[in-house]
Amino acid sequence: MGDDASGSGGGGAGAAEPLLKRARYHPSCPGCRVDRRKEESEGFPFTELSCLWLVTICSSLPIQSLFPFLYFMIRDLHVAKEEEDIGFYAGFVGASYMLGRALTSVLWGVVADKHGRKPVLVITLFSVVIFNTLFGLSSSYWMALTTRGLLGLLSGMLGPVKAYATEVCRKEHGHLALSLISSSRGIGLIVGPAIGGYLAQPADKYPDIFSVNSIFGRFPYFLPCLSISLLAVVALVACFWLPETLHIHTEDTILDNSTEDVEQTISDTNAEQNGGGCLSLFTNWALMSAITVYCIFSLQDVAYAEVFSLWAVSDRKYGGLSFSSQDVGSVLSISGLLLLIYQILIYPSVAKSIDPITLVRTVALLTVPLLSSYPFMPALSGFILQLAVNCASFLKNSFSVTTMTVFSIFINDAVSQDLRASANGLSITLMSIFKTIAPAVAGVIFSWAQKRQTALFLPGISYYDFFVTCTKFYILESS
Repeated sequence: MGDDASGSGGGGAGAAEPLLKRARYHPSCPGCRVDRRKEESEGFPFTELSCLWLVTICSSLPIQSLFPFLYFMIRDLHVAKEEEDIGFYAGFVGASYMLGRALTSVLWGVVADKHGRKPVLVITLFSVVIFNTLFGLSSSYWMALTTRGLLGLLSGMLGPVKAYATEVCRKEHGHLALSLISSSRGIGLIVGPAIGGYLAQPADKYPDIFSVNSIFGRFPYFLPCLSISLLAVVALVACFWLPETLHIHTEDTILDNSTEDVEQTISDTNAEQNGGGCLSLFTNWALMSAITVYCIFSLQDVAYAEVFSLWAVSDRKYGGLSFSSQDVGSVLSISGLLLLIYQILIYPSVAKSIDPITLVRTVALLTVPLLSSYPFMPALSGFILQLAVNCASFLKNSFSVTTMTVFSIFINDAVSQDLRASANGLSITLMSIFKTIAPAVAGVIFSWAQKRQTALFLPGISYYDFFVTCTKFYILESS
């Protein structure tokens, strides 16, 4: 799959580069201006990718930031009649974001291919500022469900941002740019829950700073949401300094009619290569095989993310660890720091020395014993427990970021530039469907498991059967 993908992507780019050198640029076209800058400078675009790194992190923070406090939020909303039912209702709140994103990801990809990458980035960050803040102010279960769903509907940047990362830099820097985007997204998915764990219920944790009668006391889950929204405002401001990379040509902007038009020639080349526009994506074997396996990995990752937080804060009598939300935040903070070190210092060497397909298969195989170790952790205590949980959390998250980076490269290499955002939008839509299923099913199984602690058949202690079922399916699909 890796060879096919590379061949498909490399052919389109290779055919385009000589044409750009022979033809004149369109002075009013933002994509042409970016291409000229890339030809004149061989350096790595640190400014653009630093801004993009910040934008990606801030858009990723709210995705999983609710998991450390979701158990307590559902409890405080008084929707669950019994404690064992909390996981059931929590699963649907976790799934609502992914459902919304699944419904609109392809649409946002098409919008990005027609009108530009930047507008989609701005709309996503603006939705984070508005709807993530409202989620923290939720006074009912349905308000929480609705605001998360609307946030997902308007979060359309994940596909376009991957296309943007490869377009803003030279071809030789494309894989490094995608690695930075994947790492920033992975860090956001870990730091977000850490923020949620540390800042939720501040009146209880930090009574000297936050009064019970203040807005943060009346809405105990508002502070982490507000903090993430403020970071999104900073990213929104930074986003305006990002150049647009989409080629937008009109006839009256061509400098020399005798010169072969860049856009038309490249479009003709891509038409021959992809024959059929967006519909051709479904017949692109390299693309669809990468997306399929990516969806399986995503299902398992989101199921793990939700169950880990619910499991960690559950009472030990239900097979949990009796952690507080702050304890969960500490674990995720340490994982995020170690993950940053891994992505900068370790992953580049690993990626150079191991074939991408072999790397993915190795990660899948190592995930099985790792997840199978979780049911035994409640028997530990003190420093040994903290060490085991932190090591397992770091390894699991580093595996997730590794697979995310590899499949992002596969997907972008499988198509040419004019279909790149649409291809990523398709992958995000299908991935979001799997991620919608994952927390809902995980929450139901979690709730069911807590009620079956003493059952003779499939006892619910530590949810061993759920983890093993996920990982067996995970290995089957990835191989």
